[in-house]
Amino acid sequence: MALLEVSDVTFSYGDRPVVEGVSLDVEKGEFLGLVGPNGSGKTTLLELMIGLRRPDTGSVTLFGDPAHESTHGEQIGFVPQDVTTTEEEMPITVREAVRMGRYPHRLTRRFTQDDRDAIDAALRRVEIADIADRRVGRLSGGQRQRAFIARALASRADLLALDEPTVGVDAESRESFYDLLHELNREGITIILIEHDIGIVTTHASEIACLNRELFFHGDPERFVETDALADAYGGSQSIVHHHH
Repeated sequence: MALLEVSDVTFSYGDRPVVEGVSLDVEKGEFLGLVGPNGSGKTTLLELMIGLRRPDTGSVTLFGDPAHESTHGEQIGFVPQDVTTTEEEMPITVREAVRMGRYPHRLTRRFTQDDRDAIDAALRRVEIADIADRRVGRLSGGQRQRAFIARALASRADLLALDEPTVGVDAESRESFYDLLHELNREGITIILIEHDIGIVTTHASEIACLNRELFFHGDPERFVETDALADAYGGSQSIVHHHH
């Protein structure tokens, strides 16, 4: 059984269809890159995948259960595209924000040394341990996004769902972040990534899904590069710039 199964899913905002007839599976340990033009339904599909939205028709199964009814929240680390204004203005430190990633594991017990170790490790991995006591609202956009990436990592999730997580992050930190994703994926964490830089996605992901309301391609990155799916989805001639390390 796949970790995640999307079967003939359709979703609309009012009378405006955003996702139409999409079917795909995500296997455990896969690194799926989700690409498509702005407004193509990528974020909506990702939210459907992790149970934040319920499909109008079709089904999404996550960890063996309907995604929108899933009780496996502690197994999912989600980094949304934009930190909300509420989160920006919360009077908490970086460490306190990252600490939230441990809440699904706690239930009613107190924080343990294992919780503290997970928080410290997440801070170090995204290289923000030195600003752990700074208020979230005083961070730069890139620092703030890294804090929420650390929050997802602190949960020690089995699935990381990332919606353009490096927006506002400088090039060097971005490179380091993708090295981190590779490491996490090698350790067995399943990753679903929305990224506007298609060259990065095709370099790092093990599978590509190309969406523009409908699914234009799902499969191997090398095969994706050789097809017309990109041009078909974007409605014109497109080229891919590869990133070599």
